[in-house]
Amino acid sequence: MISRARISVVTAATAAALALTAGVTLTGAQAQAQNEIHAPKGGWAAAWAASPQRPSTGFKPNWSEAGFDRQTLRQVVRVTEGGTRARIRLSNAYGASPLRIESATVARTKKGAAVEEGSVRRLTFGGGKRAATIPAGGRLASDAAGLELDAFESVTVTLHLSGTTGPATFHSQAFATSYRADGDHTGDTGAGAFDESTESWYYLTGVDVSGPRPAARDGVVLFGDSITDGFASSTDRDRRWSDALAERLADAGDQRPVLNAGIGGNMVLNDSAWYGEKGVGRFARDALDLPGVGTVVVLEGVNDIGFGETDKPTYKPAPTVSARQLINGHRKLIREARAKGLRVVGATLLPLGGSDHYGPHAAAVSDEFNTWVRTSGEYDAYVDFDKALADPADPERIAPAYDSGDHLHPNDAGYRAMARAVELEEL
Repeated sequence: MISRARISVVTAATAAALALTAGVTLTGAQAQAQNEIHAPKGGWAAAWAASPQRPSTGFKPNWSEAGFDRQTLRQVVRVTEGGTRARIRLSNAYGASPLRIESATVARTKKGAAVEEGSVRRLTFGGGKRAATIPAGGRLASDAAGLELDAFESVTVTLHLSGTTGPATFHSQAFATSYRADGDHTGDTGAGAFDESTESWYYLTGVDVSGPRPAARDGVVLFGDSITDGFASSTDRDRRWSDALAERLADAGDQRPVLNAGIGGNMVLNDSAWYGEKGVGRFARDALDLPGVGTVVVLEGVNDIGFGETDKPTYKPAPTVSARQLINGHRKLIREARAKGLRVVGATLLPLGGSDHYGPHAAAVSDEFNTWVRTSGEYDAYVDFDKALADPADPERIAPAYDSGDHLHPNDAGYRAMARAVELEEL
């Protein structure tokens, strides 16, 4: 006898396959069913993630608005969980036309754009196809590839984009170097062909692993804005607070995946052409639906209240947001996380005195919001970053030892201090 649940999965998976063949965007259920139908028995765990954004100019030169034309894209990421098999997840969420992936590989990183000889694995899609087309607005996971990875090992994902892509879905601030070459160089182990670089990720939104550890819902997602994203951390050195937290868990004997769902400039309540869809709109896609997740830590709101304190063009429009509105936005996130059966941890906003986000309104709302996080009990637990990073001589400001220089974002030491502020048993 086949259960009703099994019938629904098969039906959704069949619809997913037909949708891909016809060039139709997959629904969330179809995409999930397609992944489940090819999943290993042990299940998948997200080992690395990045949240997709619309093409935009960004703070540093990037390739998102121009896209790619008969080129190979090589991207390096660090996983926080090991396994014996791997797959990648790709997004064409903001593409205006179907995205053709002509070929793809995954390998262990050697240095820069070079990969370890003997580690290159050819990726397939949809049950063995070397090429794949992702419809505009769609997403796709590869089939499993046999590749042994250790936690904290760097992985290189290489995509050959044989046609003209148009503007590319990307993650603006990677704080990691990506590389580009003309033609098909997916199988190259050397770096010679990759003569262009940028500090953004393109199309790649996840690397998942399976085995040898049994799959468990113990992954931790950090959801937020540029502070979660790692702004001002050292490029190519994995110094975001998500990296520091994953390392601290491992040192404590509690190895668990830690996923970063930050977007620089992101807001809880309002969309931005530069800074991503509002938090309440992207929460499920970027955090709750990642495989193997059990806990979400939410640190977001400083841009909702701080963009209105300055005339910087990229911060506009910047509606005035009250503490009550911000709190209600967080309540929506709490409800969504609990509906998925996840533990949800809140965080106080960091001190922002002296920054371009600081002013009378932002200061007052920050204080009221932080008091709610500490005292309301609405989150399952909370982390007090406001106190952990404050300057004892002026609690409105980040301590000089933790300040990147803009009085808003921590430096590498500040991100490590954030990781130390977390009570690990609360995750």
